[in-house]
Amino acid sequence: MTAGQSLAATRAALQRIAATNDDWHVFITVDAEGALKAAADSDARRAEGAVLSPLDGMPIAIKDNIDVAGLPTTVGTDAHRGAVAQRDAAVIARLRAAGAVILGKLNMHEGALGATTDNRFYGRCENPRAPGHTPGGSSGGSGAAVAGGLVPIALGTDTMGSVRIPAAYCGCWGLKPTQGLVGTSGLVYLSWTLDTIGPLAATPEDLADAIRIMAGPDRDDPRSVTAPAGWDPAPLPTDLRGIRLGRPRVVDAVATEDAVRAAYDALLERARAAGAEIVDLDIAGWDTGRARRAGLLVSEAEAGSLIGADLDARPEAFSESFRAMIDYGRKAPGERIAAAYHALGQLGLAARNALGGVDALILPTAPQRAFAHGAPAPVNQADFTALANIAGLPAVAFPLPGPADEPPTSAQLVGRPFAEGALLGLARALSELRP
Repeated sequence: MTAGQSLAATRAALQRIAATNDDWHVFITVDAEGALKAAADSDARRAEGAVLSPLDGMPIAIKDNIDVAGLPTTVGTDAHRGAVAQRDAAVIARLRAAGAVILGKLNMHEGALGATTDNRFYGRCENPRAPGHTPGGSSGGSGAAVAGGLVPIALGTDTMGSVRIPAAYCGCWGLKPTQGLVGTSGLVYLSWTLDTIGPLAATPEDLADAIRIMAGPDRDDPRSVTAPAGWDPAPLPTDLRGIRLGRPRVVDAVATEDAVRAAYDALLERARAAGAEIVDLDIAGWDTGRARRAGLLVSEAEAGSLIGADLDARPEAFSESFRAMIDYGRKAPGERIAAAYHALGQLGLAARNALGGVDALILPTAPQRAFAHGAPAPVNQADFTALANIAGLPAVAFPLPGPADEPPTSAQLVGRPFAEGALLGLARALSELRP
């Protein structure tokens, strides 16, 4: 970005949002005044040679369950429509300090509990990459904002795949960081056990620039961790010769759309031809459906403990389906919830152990491509993504080659803790392999 470009880029983004939002329903709140001031300030810094970071002056947008001071945090519900944040979430403070220009807050699946972003209160979010289809969720507005060219980077949250599923459905890149690397104070939790904040972007370099700024200690997040000395998320140059990629055998047991499986298998063949070794492996105890249900129960129970009073006081401010899911978690016997926590802990350990002999796990991101709005949501959307949350591991979703007139396909890599740079470099190398 050169002198004077931030204000021009911000104005262009605001114009595109104004032209599309009535149809796409990507943004819930637009802060034009604040964004234009931040852009003008960035241009002034640039003219003085005082650029703060690679994101200085870059327009970005924020999922509407992350606090941005002065703007509502609706969490995609009617109950929180007027809940104006009094201070920035820790991650937003970091982005502001780096000069990023915040355009506003993005549509999401109600309460972050689902993966269609067909929101009864704020509109059916469209997928610009596949018109008439879901952008996924729960960070559907974040995926749509990047896919629609509204912003180069958007923030989402990922509980069992809610950054990576929209990245897959919308044909962009999505990063779920190592658990605790990005502080979550100022996030309205669905599940404090599984939630992470992560970026979606058009390129792996933009993901790296974003996560470098977002990472760091958060004194108000009890799960916050500090990256080891030398941690760097920049995509490492990667020669695929000698790389060992673990292909979990459980992939074969999940009902997967033919186009997704064909794209995944073709990627593995290209990786082999480039010198990578594909290692079939088992992750002890990983039944994808059972793991997904355990994660969902934990999420419902934890969310119920946080918003149960709101549900009781204003039931009409939530959809019937959302109330039913949260009530299920609130009413579940303690022994069932305890068993779910135990199952997640055991599976997380097995996943981390499975990475001992490989550089990364490689899987499809979701078992299906974006599906038409109004169609039943497949129950297995998170079957491949939930593992990284359960194990606290970093994961990156990246688009695969395919016809421009069809919904995109996607693969993901899951790596060791704090391996964001290695994963992004490996994903970039794989994405550059052509049929």
